[in-house]
Amino acid sequence: MNRLTSQLVDAVKHQSVDSRMARSLERRRLRAYIMLLLFDGVLFNVSFMLAANIWDTHWTHYRAMIAAQAMLPVFFTIALYNGTYGMRALSDWVFASRQSVLAVVISAGLINFLGFYTKTNEEFSRGVVTIGLLLTMVLLVASRRLMAMVIEKRWGGRVSNRLVIDDGGSSFAFAGADHIRAADYNLDPASHDPFMLDRLGKLLRNQDQVVVSCPRERRQDWAFLLKSAGVYAEIVSEPAHQLGAVGVHRYDDLERTTLVVSTGPLGLRSRILKRGFDVVVAGGALVALSPVLLITALLIKLEDNGPVFFIQRRLGRGNEFFDMFKFRSMREDKLDHDGNRSAGREDDRVTRVGAFIRRTSIDELPQIINVLKGDMSIVGPRPHALGSRANNKFFWEVDRSYWQRHCLKPGLTGLAQVRGHRGATEHEKDLTDRLQSDLEYIAGWSLMRDIEIVLRTARVLTHKNAF
Repeated sequence: MNRLTSQLVDAVKHQSVDSRMARSLERRRLRAYIMLLLFDGVLFNVSFMLAANIWDTHWTHYRAMIAAQAMLPVFFTIALYNGTYGMRALSDWVFASRQSVLAVVISAGLINFLGFYTKTNEEFSRGVVTIGLLLTMVLLVASRRLMAMVIEKRWGGRVSNRLVIDDGGSSFAFAGADHIRAADYNLDPASHDPFMLDRLGKLLRNQDQVVVSCPRERRQDWAFLLKSAGVYAEIVSEPAHQLGAVGVHRYDDLERTTLVVSTGPLGLRSRILKRGFDVVVAGGALVALSPVLLITALLIKLEDNGPVFFIQRRLGRGNEFFDMFKFRSMREDKLDHDGNRSAGREDDRVTRVGAFIRRTSIDELPQIINVLKGDMSIVGPRPHALGSRANNKFFWEVDRSYWQRHCLKPGLTGLAQVRGHRGATEHEKDLTDRLQSDLEYIAGWSLMRDIEIVLRTARVLTHKNAF
């Protein structure tokens, strides 16, 4: 009787597993890739035909078509390597647009480079090529947006199968994924029951990504089963999340695996670009603003005959100390080198000249010297005094992630400042708002963003919270 019951249970499980088997989406993706390839080839030719008609009033001018046919194979080669026709390109039209435009730019550069050395540039019409490239890029972006709309309408936006298996671990809300409970299908990773393995195999069939959430003691068994299944799989790890792991490194000679918890915010190329930007802007600013610097120094000296500069120890990159320069804006006998008290409105410590230069941010200009010295950058998280507090708590007591903002050099200006987060930190939110902007800036650094922040800074040099 027990054996009959067991067989009935297995039969029910088998039927339910069959109903949950995923349909392969590979053919769907392949059709989309082929359609994009053909469409892009047509767009290239149509764009250059339009360019020929605009420039030479001739739809099929041979110089236009030569340029199109020369670039098209190079474009396809680059596009196939940079992810233009990849899974992410089907689910993220912005990424797809960026990669396709990048492929056009690189292919145009390579063809022009080749034409220069083979002295065949004269075969191309500069006007036709320029217009053709611009039209091609516009139409490629439009086609990616159109493809995203078609995928959303016909396929519900689904281009991959993702499965989350809950085996008693922490909840894992994976958008767009199917979720099942291991107990509902009698899945035991420690079991060697062929029928259980068959059920699991059916559930994993055609899955592009599988995530298992289970207790720590079952992770090794699940890892073994998932490797045996031959699918891309991940196992949720709370300790790895708490450590902020960003990858895994294997040391085969030591028979050990480590969690990568930090890679540094910027690579060598990015650091070179950022430092070059700092030196050029700071050097130019020092020359251009020298009259302002000299006049300000003279006015400070004339007011009370005290020192022109206020030098304060601040925390810089890697949480190391550095001496930051500012124009002195407070009375010499009331200087606060530790920053225990934030400046406020009607502050009795601020001089008349100091009130003006603080209100107009002129007091910060000597930090150009810090930038040239390499202590600071033009753009970055603003450095704080050691004694700074919010709601009578040190900044790191309010939010422990405060220390993470020091993985980049501090800046003369930053994302927090152009968003209006300036002045005294009377409440904890005054700090957390700045911290959120700083961490966002670090995570998404780019040279263009630095340029944008510098331009936006001109609009917030005077601010209601600057006192």
